[in-house]
Amino acid sequence: MSCLALNASYEPLMIVPARRAIRLVLDEKAEILEHDARRAFRTVRTEHPCPLVIRLVRYVQVPRRFRRQVTNTFLFARDGYACQYCGRHKRELHSREFLTRDHVLPISRGGGNSWENVVTACSSCNHRKGNRLPQEAGLRLATRPIEPNHVELVWAVRKVTPIQAKYIRMFFGDDAVPVMRH
Repeated sequence: MSCLALNASYEPLMIVPARRAIRLVLDEKAEILEHDARRAFRTVRTEHPCPLVIRLVRYVQVPRRFRRQVTNTFLFARDGYACQYCGRHKRELHSREFLTRDHVLPISRGGGNSWENVVTACSSCNHRKGNRLPQEAGLRLATRPIEPNHVELVWAVRKVTPIQAKYIRMFFGDDAVPVMRH
């Protein structure tokens, strides 16, 4: 079980194990905002609800510019798990196709491994593009690649409960965490 930790300002900070969250509460460093009524931490004398969302009592300074390295996990999340050339989502790929990292300006032609130069591509489009620029291969990018906000990256790849997502959206807006459809 995991818990969303909020700063004193209600800014979402990180996901922590529930045991760590209850320790922060017991040490009076945090307060429980939401808990799981079906689960509890028990000691010999007391019972404490299992926290889903806690808020730190004191504000913790967080660096504003928090750069994430380009990894396929974060890249695919930034691009919505869809090929940026043909638009197909990973669910739509055929049996031998998969998502890959494509360098818009190929490394062999001077391109780098930066957020502004990499996109998600299905293996078919990446193979078709090869060592060329998209326009040289008859391909067009769906969106211009940019460095994403670190908050979007973190929440895009983590599993958060609907209650935790509510607090993330309250601070960062409705687009920070996609609404899960069942």
